[in-house]
Amino acid sequence: MVDQYKQANVAEAAADHAAEVAEAHEAATIAGTPRHPLAEFWEYFTENKGALAGLLFIGVLLVTALFAPWIAPHSPIEQYRDALLLPPAFVEGGNWSYPLGTDDVGRDIFSRIIWGSRLSLLVGVIVVTLSLAAGIVLGLSAGYFRGWVDVAIMRLMDIMLAIPSLLLAIAVVAILGPGLENAIVAIAIVVLPHYVRLTRAAVITESSKDYVTSSRIAGASNSRLMFNTILPNCMAPLIVQATLGFSTAILDAAALGFLGLGAQPPTPEWGSMLADSLQFVQRAWWVVTFPGLAILLTVLAFNLMGDGLRDALDPKMKR
Repeated sequence: MVDQYKQANVAEAAADHAAEVAEAHEAATIAGTPRHPLAEFWEYFTENKGALAGLLFIGVLLVTALFAPWIAPHSPIEQYRDALLLPPAFVEGGNWSYPLGTDDVGRDIFSRIIWGSRLSLLVGVIVVTLSLAAGIVLGLSAGYFRGWVDVAIMRLMDIMLAIPSLLLAIAVVAILGPGLENAIVAIAIVVLPHYVRLTRAAVITESSKDYVTSSRIAGASNSRLMFNTILPNCMAPLIVQATLGFSTAILDAAALGFLGLGAQPPTPEWGSMLADSLQFVQRAWWVVTFPGLAILLTVLAFNLMGDGLRDALDPKMKR
Protein backbone atom coordinates (compact mmCIF):
# COMPACT_ATOMS: atom_id res chain seq x y z
CA MET A 1 0.00 0.00 0.00
CA VAL A 2 2.86 2.32 0.91
CA ASP A 3 4.61 1.53 -2.38
CA GLN A 4 1.48 2.34 -4.30
CA TYR A 5 1.18 5.63 -2.45
CA LYS A 6 4.79 6.49 -3.29
CA GLN A 7 4.30 5.58 -6.92
CA ALA A 8 1.17 7.72 -7.05
CA ASN A 9 3.04 10.69 -5.61
CA VAL A 10 5.93 10.24 -8.02
CA ALA A 11 3.54 9.95 -10.95
CA GLU A 12 1.69 13.05 -9.83
CA ALA A 13 4.95 15.00 -9.47
CA ALA A 14 6.09 13.82 -12.90
CA ALA A 15 2.78 14.86 -14.42
CA ASP A 16 3.03 18.30 -12.84
CA HIS A 17 6.59 18.68 -14.12
CA ALA A 18 5.54 17.61 -17.63
CA ALA A 19 2.72 20.15 -17.56
CA GLU A 20 5.12 22.91 -16.52
CA VAL A 21 7.53 21.95 -19.32
CA ALA A 22 4.67 21.93 -21.82
CA GLU A 23 3.49 25.35 -20.68
CA ALA A 24 7.02 26.75 -20.90
CA HIS A 25 7.49 25.26 -24.35
CA GLU A 26 4.15 26.67 -25.51
CA ALA A 27 5.05 30.12 -24.19
CA ALA A 28 8.43 29.97 -25.90
CA THR A 29 6.78 28.92 -29.16
CA ILE A 30 4.38 31.85 -28.97
CA ALA A 31 7.16 34.29 -28.14
CA GLY A 32 9.47 32.89 -30.79
CA THR A 33 12.51 30.64 -30.80
CA PRO A 34 13.89 30.31 -27.25
CA ARG A 35 17.40 31.66 -26.71
CA HIS A 36 20.32 29.51 -25.64
CA PRO A 37 21.06 29.89 -21.89
CA LEU A 38 24.61 31.05 -22.62
CA ALA A 39 23.33 33.72 -24.99
CA GLU A 40 20.89 34.94 -22.36
CA PHE A 41 23.63 34.94 -19.72
CA TRP A 42 25.98 36.93 -21.98
CA GLU A 43 23.26 39.47 -22.71
CA TYR A 44 22.70 40.21 -19.02
CA PHE A 45 26.44 40.13 -18.27
CA THR A 46 27.28 42.65 -21.00
CA GLU A 47 24.76 45.12 -19.60
CA ASN A 48 27.26 45.74 -16.80
CA LYS A 49 30.07 47.76 -18.42
CA GLY A 50 32.21 47.52 -15.31
CA ALA A 51 32.02 43.72 -15.49
CA LEU A 52 33.11 43.82 -19.13
CA ALA A 53 36.07 46.03 -18.23
CA GLY A 54 37.01 43.63 -15.43
CA LEU A 55 36.73 40.63 -17.76
CA LEU A 56 38.92 42.36 -20.35
CA PHE A 57 41.58 43.21 -17.78
CA ILE A 58 41.57 39.65 -16.41
CA GLY A 59 41.90 38.32 -19.96
CA VAL A 60 44.93 40.52 -20.58
CA LEU A 61 46.38 39.51 -17.22
CA LEU A 62 45.87 35.82 -18.00
CA VAL A 63 47.61 36.14 -21.38
CA THR A 64 50.44 38.06 -19.72
CA ALA A 65 50.86 35.38 -17.07
CA LEU A 66 50.79 32.52 -19.58
CA PHE A 67 53.35 34.13 -21.88
CA ALA A 68 55.48 35.79 -19.20
CA PRO A 69 58.78 34.25 -20.44
CA TRP A 70 58.26 35.87 -23.85
CA ILE A 71 56.67 39.17 -22.74
CA ALA A 72 59.02 40.08 -19.90
CA PRO A 73 62.12 41.84 -21.28
CA HIS A 74 64.39 40.56 -18.48
CA SER A 75 64.64 37.77 -15.93
CA PRO A 76 62.69 38.67 -12.77
CA ILE A 77 65.65 37.81 -10.53
CA GLU A 78 68.56 39.10 -12.62
CA GLN A 79 70.36 42.06 -11.04
CA TYR A 80 71.81 44.88 -13.14
CA ARG A 81 74.34 46.59 -10.89
CA ASP A 82 74.77 49.49 -13.32
CA ALA A 83 71.05 50.36 -13.11
CA LEU A 84 70.20 50.64 -9.41
CA LEU A 85 66.92 52.48 -8.68
CA LEU A 86 66.63 53.61 -12.27
CA PRO A 87 63.40 55.65 -12.80
CA PRO A 88 60.71 54.64 -15.33
CA ALA A 89 61.42 55.24 -19.01
CA PHE A 90 58.87 58.08 -19.26
CA VAL A 91 60.66 60.01 -16.48
CA GLU A 92 63.84 62.00 -16.99
CA GLY A 93 66.81 59.75 -16.47
CA GLY A 94 64.92 56.59 -17.37
CA ASN A 95 65.82 53.94 -19.91
CA TRP A 96 63.42 52.09 -22.22
CA SER A 97 65.31 48.90 -21.48
CA TYR A 98 63.56 49.09 -18.08
CA PRO A 99 60.08 50.54 -18.85
CA LEU A 100 58.98 50.83 -15.21
CA GLY A 101 62.41 51.34 -13.70
CA THR A 102 64.47 49.11 -11.44
CA ASP A 103 64.59 48.36 -7.72
CA ASP A 104 67.41 48.82 -5.21
CA VAL A 105 69.39 45.82 -6.49
CA GLY A 106 68.86 46.55 -10.19
CA ARG A 107 66.02 44.14 -10.99
CA ASP A 108 63.55 45.18 -13.70
CA ILE A 109 60.23 46.08 -12.06
CA PHE A 110 58.20 45.52 -15.23
CA SER A 111 59.50 41.96 -15.58
CA ARG A 112 58.91 41.23 -11.90
CA ILE A 113 55.31 42.49 -12.10
CA ILE A 114 54.65 40.29 -15.15
CA TRP A 115 56.05 37.20 -13.44
CA GLY A 116 54.23 38.20 -10.26
CA SER A 117 50.92 38.08 -12.15
CA ARG A 118 51.56 34.40 -12.87
CA LEU A 119 52.14 33.72 -9.19
CA SER A 120 49.09 35.72 -8.05
CA LEU A 121 46.74 33.98 -10.49
CA LEU A 122 48.16 30.60 -9.51
CA VAL A 123 47.53 31.36 -5.84
CA GLY A 124 43.97 32.44 -6.66
CA VAL A 125 43.21 29.28 -8.65
CA ILE A 126 44.58 26.90 -6.02
CA VAL A 127 42.98 28.71 -3.08
CA VAL A 128 39.55 28.94 -4.72
CA THR A 129 39.69 25.29 -5.83
CA LEU A 130 40.64 24.01 -2.38
CA SER A 131 38.23 26.19 -0.41
CA LEU A 132 35.34 25.71 -2.85
CA ALA A 133 35.68 21.91 -2.89
CA ALA A 134 35.92 21.65 0.89
CA GLY A 135 33.18 24.26 1.38
CA ILE A 136 30.76 22.38 -0.89
CA VAL A 137 31.30 19.09 0.95
CA LEU A 138 30.94 20.63 4.42
CA GLY A 139 28.07 22.94 3.44
CA LEU A 140 26.16 20.14 1.73
CA SER A 141 26.58 17.89 4.75
CA ALA A 142 25.47 20.61 7.17
CA GLY A 143 22.46 21.71 5.11
CA TYR A 144 21.28 18.25 4.13
CA PHE A 145 21.72 16.21 7.31
CA ARG A 146 21.10 19.06 9.79
CA GLY A 147 21.06 17.99 13.46
CA TRP A 148 24.39 17.46 15.20
CA VAL A 149 26.29 17.46 11.89
CA ASP A 150 25.02 20.96 11.15
CA VAL A 151 25.78 22.17 14.68
CA ALA A 152 29.33 20.77 14.71
CA ILE A 153 30.29 22.15 11.29
CA MET A 154 28.71 25.57 11.71
CA ARG A 155 30.09 26.16 15.20
CA LEU A 156 33.56 25.42 13.87
CA MET A 157 32.97 27.91 11.05
CA ASP A 158 31.72 30.50 13.56
CA ILE A 159 34.91 30.11 15.58
CA MET A 160 37.01 30.63 12.45
CA LEU A 161 34.99 33.70 11.48
CA ALA A 162 35.39 35.14 14.98
CA ILE A 163 39.16 35.38 14.42
CA PRO A 164 40.33 38.21 12.11
CA SER A 165 41.18 36.65 8.76
CA LEU A 166 44.73 37.99 8.52
CA LEU A 167 45.46 36.99 12.11
CA LEU A 168 44.17 33.47 11.43
CA ALA A 169 46.30 33.22 8.29
CA ILE A 170 49.37 34.39 10.19
CA ALA A 171 48.69 31.80 12.91
CA VAL A 172 48.40 28.98 10.37
CA VAL A 173 51.60 30.05 8.58
CA ALA A 174 53.37 30.36 11.94
CA ILE A 175 52.45 26.74 12.65
CA LEU A 176 53.29 25.38 9.19
CA GLY A 177 56.25 27.65 8.51
CA PRO A 178 56.74 30.55 6.04
CA GLY A 179 56.55 29.79 2.34
CA LEU A 180 54.23 30.05 -0.63
CA GLU A 181 52.72 26.56 -0.26
CA ASN A 182 51.89 27.08 3.41
CA ALA A 183 50.52 30.54 2.65
CA ILE A 184 48.14 29.00 0.10
CA VAL A 185 46.91 26.48 2.68
CA ALA A 186 46.44 29.26 5.23
CA ILE A 187 44.43 31.44 2.84
CA ALA A 188 42.26 28.47 1.81
CA ILE A 189 41.45 27.84 5.47
CA VAL A 190 40.66 31.52 6.06
CA VAL A 191 38.12 31.78 3.21
CA LEU A 192 36.59 28.33 3.78
CA PRO A 193 33.76 29.48 6.14
CA HIS A 194 32.28 31.77 3.46
CA TYR A 195 31.78 28.87 1.06
CA VAL A 196 30.43 26.60 3.79
CA ARG A 197 27.83 29.10 4.97
CA LEU A 198 26.77 30.00 1.44
CA THR A 199 26.43 26.35 0.40
CA ARG A 200 24.50 25.46 3.55
CA ALA A 201 22.01 28.29 3.05
CA ALA A 202 21.42 27.33 -0.59
CA VAL A 203 21.03 23.64 0.27
CA ILE A 204 18.47 24.35 2.99
CA THR A 205 16.44 26.45 0.54
CA GLU A 206 16.56 23.82 -2.22
CA SER A 207 15.91 20.84 0.08
CA SER A 208 12.37 22.01 0.82
CA LYS A 209 11.34 22.15 -2.84
CA ASP A 210 9.06 19.63 -4.53
CA TYR A 211 11.59 18.20 -6.97
CA VAL A 212 13.84 17.15 -4.09
CA THR A 213 10.90 15.58 -2.24
CA SER A 214 9.89 13.69 -5.39
CA SER A 215 13.41 12.35 -5.85
CA ARG A 216 13.58 11.29 -2.22
CA ILE A 217 10.24 9.45 -2.49
CA ALA A 218 11.46 7.76 -5.67
CA GLY A 219 14.25 6.21 -3.60
CA ALA A 220 17.26 8.33 -4.54
CA SER A 221 20.24 7.84 -2.23
CA ASN A 222 21.58 10.62 -0.03
CA SER A 223 24.69 11.07 -2.18
CA ARG A 224 22.60 11.28 -5.36
CA LEU A 225 20.23 13.79 -3.78
CA MET A 226 23.11 15.90 -2.49
CA PHE A 227 25.41 15.98 -5.50
CA ASN A 228 23.13 15.27 -8.48
CA THR A 229 19.85 16.86 -7.46
CA ILE A 230 20.51 19.70 -5.02
CA LEU A 231 24.07 20.88 -5.74
CA PRO A 232 23.58 21.87 -9.43
CA ASN A 233 20.83 24.28 -8.36
CA CYS A 234 23.13 25.88 -5.76
CA MET A 235 26.03 26.68 -8.08
CA ALA A 236 25.06 30.21 -9.17
CA PRO A 237 25.92 31.95 -5.85
CA LEU A 238 28.97 29.73 -5.46
CA ILE A 239 30.30 30.81 -8.86
CA VAL A 240 29.93 34.45 -7.87
CA GLN A 241 31.61 33.83 -4.51
CA ALA A 242 34.46 31.94 -6.20
CA THR A 243 35.07 34.88 -8.55
CA LEU A 244 35.17 37.30 -5.63
CA GLY A 245 37.34 34.77 -3.79
CA PHE A 246 40.11 35.37 -6.32
CA SER A 247 40.45 38.97 -5.14
CA THR A 248 40.47 37.86 -1.50
CA ALA A 249 43.15 35.25 -2.20
CA ILE A 250 45.34 37.75 -4.07
CA LEU A 251 45.01 40.33 -1.30
CA ASP A 252 45.76 37.82 1.46
CA ALA A 253 48.74 36.42 -0.45
CA ALA A 254 50.08 39.95 -0.90
CA ALA A 255 49.56 40.67 2.80
CA LEU A 256 51.42 37.52 3.86
CA GLY A 257 54.17 38.29 1.34
CA PHE A 258 54.41 41.82 2.71
CA LEU A 259 54.90 40.37 6.21
CA GLY A 260 57.54 37.95 4.97
CA LEU A 261 55.36 34.88 5.53
CA GLY A 262 54.44 34.16 1.91
CA ALA A 263 56.67 33.77 -1.13
CA GLN A 264 60.30 34.15 -0.13
CA PRO A 265 62.93 36.26 -1.95
CA PRO A 266 63.90 36.41 -4.74
CA THR A 267 60.50 35.11 -5.94
CA PRO A 268 58.68 37.94 -7.80
CA GLU A 269 55.53 38.36 -5.71
CA TRP A 270 53.65 41.65 -5.50
CA GLY A 271 53.35 41.74 -1.70
CA SER A 272 57.02 41.01 -1.10
CA MET A 273 57.92 43.63 -3.72
CA LEU A 274 56.04 46.20 -1.66
CA ALA A 275 57.81 45.13 1.52
CA ASP A 276 61.25 45.35 -0.09
CA SER A 277 60.58 48.85 -1.42
CA LEU A 278 59.17 50.62 1.66
CA GLN A 279 62.49 52.17 2.61
CA PHE A 280 62.72 53.83 -0.83
CA VAL A 281 59.26 55.41 -0.91
CA GLN A 282 60.46 59.01 -0.71
CA ARG A 283 63.30 58.86 -3.22
CA ALA A 284 62.10 56.11 -5.60
CA TRP A 285 58.30 56.24 -5.78
CA TRP A 286 58.09 53.77 -8.67
CA VAL A 287 59.28 50.77 -6.65
CA VAL A 288 56.11 51.02 -4.51
CA THR A 289 53.61 52.49 -6.96
CA PHE A 290 53.64 49.88 -9.72
CA PRO A 291 53.34 46.72 -7.58
CA GLY A 292 50.59 48.46 -5.59
CA LEU A 293 48.75 49.37 -8.79
CA ALA A 294 49.02 45.77 -9.98
CA ILE A 295 47.32 44.54 -6.80
CA LEU A 296 44.69 47.30 -6.91
CA LEU A 297 43.70 46.80 -10.55
CA THR A 298 43.63 43.00 -10.32
CA VAL A 299 41.45 42.96 -7.21
CA LEU A 300 39.16 45.61 -8.70
CA ALA A 301 38.81 43.62 -11.94
CA PHE A 302 37.77 40.45 -10.13
CA ASN A 303 35.29 42.36 -7.98
CA LEU A 304 33.74 44.04 -11.02
CA MET A 305 33.45 40.73 -12.84
CA GLY A 306 31.91 39.15 -9.75
CA ASP A 307 29.26 41.87 -9.68
CA GLY A 308 28.47 41.17 -13.32
CA LEU A 309 28.17 37.44 -12.69
CA ARG A 310 25.84 38.10 -9.77
CA ASP A 311 23.58 40.26 -11.94
CA ALA A 312 23.57 37.71 -14.77
CA LEU A 313 23.01 34.62 -12.61
CA ASP A 314 20.52 36.01 -10.10
CA PRO A 315 16.94 35.74 -11.44
CA LYS A 316 15.86 38.60 -9.18
CA MET A 317 18.18 40.97 -11.04
CA LYS A 318 16.64 40.15 -14.43
CA ARG A 319 13.80 42.08 -15.92
